Amino acid sequence: MRIIPPENLLEAYSQGIFPMADHKEAENVEWYSARKRGIIPIGNFHTSKNLARVIRQERFQIRVNSNFREVVKNCANRETSWINDLIVNSYDVLSQYGNAYSVECYRDDKLAGGLYGVKLKAAFFGESMFKKEKWADKVALYYCHEILQKNDFLLWDTQFYTEHLAQFGCIEIEASEYAQMLDQALVKECEFLL
Repeated sequence: MRIIPPENLLEAYSQGIFPMADHKEAENVEWYSARKRGIIPIGNFHTSKNLARVIRQERFQIRVNSNFREVVKNCANRETSWINDLIVNSYDVLSQYGNAYSVECYRDDKLAGGLYGVKLKAAFFGESMFKKEKWADKVALYYCHEILQKNDFLLWDTQFYTEHLAQFGCIEIEASEYAQMLDQALVKECEFLL
């Protein structure tokens, strides 16, 4: 099984660099660093009235890292994806090292949606999310925010700004500001606990 060694991945993230495959059948990955960076300010997460209602209804059971590999595979399960086998295997190993986490939504013990990302000190780098049921991806994002806020994380990196993430408070910042925030996050230790 080919993997990117965990220490290589973590070194890249510590410099604001992340891997993506050209497509899901690709053998290798390319390494990227965005000139403008998407982040969700942890103290400024937006929850719509509809999402708040779904959370109050407790429609889904929330778990952390109970089926990490399956979450990543589901995130890759779309027509076009930058998640190839090398990424699935590498992040699975990284989760066993305690540096990658999934937030999962279940209904009747079936995985309904979730997200995964990389934890390094007080930074969380969101990678991808998916849903099989309506709202499950947004509920996972809400609980990811709860974890980051409760455990005093300093940086929530989304890599890119998208209209979809903007509804939750995502903004775009310059690379220089991002580098400062990342430096601050890398001198503080946080745990990813629900």
